[in-house]
Amino acid sequence: MSVKALPDDHPSWPRHAKTGLLLVNLGTPDGTDKTSMRRYLKQFLSDRRVIEVPRLLWWLILNLIILNVRPKKSGAAYDKIWLKDDADGSPLRKYTRLQAEYLQSAFGKRDDLIVDWAMRYGQPSIPDRLDALQQAGCNRFVIIPLYPQYAASTTATVNDEVFKWALAQRWQPAIRTAPPWHDHPVYIEALAHSLARELATKGNTKPKKAAKTSKTAKAGWPEHLMVSFHGIPYRYFVQGDPYHCHCMKTARLLREQLNWDEKKFHVSFQSRFGSEPWLQPYTDETLERLGDEGVRSLALMAPGFSADCLETLEELAMEGRESFEEHGGGEFHYIPCLNASEEGMEVIRVIVEENLAGWVDISS
Repeated sequence: MSVKALPDDHPSWPRHAKTGLLLVNLGTPDGTDKTSMRRYLKQFLSDRRVIEVPRLLWWLILNLIILNVRPKKSGAAYDKIWLKDDADGSPLRKYTRLQAEYLQSAFGKRDDLIVDWAMRYGQPSIPDRLDALQQAGCNRFVIIPLYPQYAASTTATVNDEVFKWALAQRWQPAIRTAPPWHDHPVYIEALAHSLARELATKGNTKPKKAAKTSKTAKAGWPEHLMVSFHGIPYRYFVQGDPYHCHCMKTARLLREQLNWDEKKFHVSFQSRFGSEPWLQPYTDETLERLGDEGVRSLALMAPGFSADCLETLEELAMEGRESFEEHGGGEFHYIPCLNASEEGMEVIRVIVEENLAGWVDISS
C-alpha cells in the first residue's frame, strides 16, 4: 500500500521530540559605552517585577532622570571589570556561556537534547534562543533560572519572559521551570568546598573537604566569614516574597557545614537602590562596622550569584575591600562565585539532571 504524501501546505513538526535546555542569567550590557548602558538599563529597570512603582511615576523618573544620569556612572563601574581582550567582554556572559558549553560537552552529542543559554536582559535574549531551539526541533523546554534563591525580581521574571514567548505560539511546547535550590546538599557542599579551595590557594595550605570541619581544623583561615546576598526592598518580603527566608537558610546550612563560630559569621544584603528600606543588615554598613571593630581577617563570599558579575567583582571585591580596609579592617579575602568551576558545574549538572528526569535519560 502506498503512503499518501502530505499536502504542500501541511504544517511541519519534529518527527522525534527534542528537549531544549536553557540556562538563563540576569543579563549584561553589550558594552560599557553610554548607548549600550542606556539600552540595558532601560530594559532592566522597565521590568515591573524589578521596580514595583506606579507606572506613570516610574516612567517619568526613569526616562527624565535615571537614564540621563545612570548610564555614565554604571558604564564606569562596568569598565573596571570588563574583559577587554575577551570576545565575551562581560564576565557574566563568559561564565554563563562556559556553563552551557560544559553541560553540552558533559552530556555528549545527543539526538534528544540541545543545551543553550540566554540573558533575561540584553543578549542573547530568551525569545531569540527559544526560537532557535524550536527551529532545531525542540518541542519540550527545561528552563533553569540560575538563581539558587527564589525572588520575584529574578526567577519569576525569567519565567514571565518564557511564558510571554509561549503566548505567541500556536503549538506551545511543554515547559518545565526549575525550582530554587537554596538548600540542596550539593549546592551547600559546593560553597563550602569552594571556600576551602580558595583559602588554601591564598594561604598555601591544604584545602579542606566540603564535609564538616571543626573550628580547630580551620587554623590559618580568616577569623570572620561574611556572606552577602543581593537585596530586595523590604516591602517585597512583607508582600510574600520568600527570598529572605531562602537566603537565611542557605547561610545557616553553610555555617553548619563549615561549623563556623556563629558570632563570627555574618549575613548581609547588598546593592540597594532608591530611598525605601531594603533587606538588612546592609553589606556596606556591615563591612564598615567590622572594620571599625578591628576585625583582623575577613572572607567575603556571595552565594546567591551563580557567576561573578558587576555586583560581586566591583561592588564587593573592589569597593567592599576598600571600605573594610579604610575603616581599620585587616586581611580581606574575596571568594569568587562558583562560576564554571568544578564545584559550580557539579551543582548545575545535578540540578539539570533532576529537572530533565522523565524527559531525557542522561545515563543513556
